[in-house]
Amino acid sequence: MSFWDVVWFIFISYVFIAYIMLLFHVIGDLFRDPDVGGFAKAVWVFALIFLPFLTVLVYVIARGKGMAARGLERAAAQQKQQDDYIRQVAGQTGASSPTDQIAQARALYDAGAISQPEYEALKSKALV
Repeated sequence: MSFWDVVWFIFISYVFIAYIMLLFHVIGDLFRDPDVGGFAKAVWVFALIFLPFLTVLVYVIARGKGMAARGLERAAAQQKQQDDYIRQVAGQTGASSPTDQIAQARALYDAGAISQPEYEALKSKALV
């Protein structure tokens, strides 16, 4: 086995893996798109099975912009859900006033959950 055989094998492996990733993206986009009907999805899948390289190429050319836009929309929706969840878990579902934050800190201090320096830190943070 020569050096160029190894280089060729690495190149072919890279292209094959890139193609498989693109194929999964196309299938995922196809089934996530609510604008495409069931029959059209079946035709695309049928074409992907029998003419995979040509079908992927045609799909990316014909629906590439929409594919990117749907990907951005999904990412934005996922980010919003994550932010909402973090706010909910952190107890910041609404915009509380500094007075409410200080009252919550005082309740924690009175319950013994935080120390005096922690209470002062929360109080100063609320007033900023």
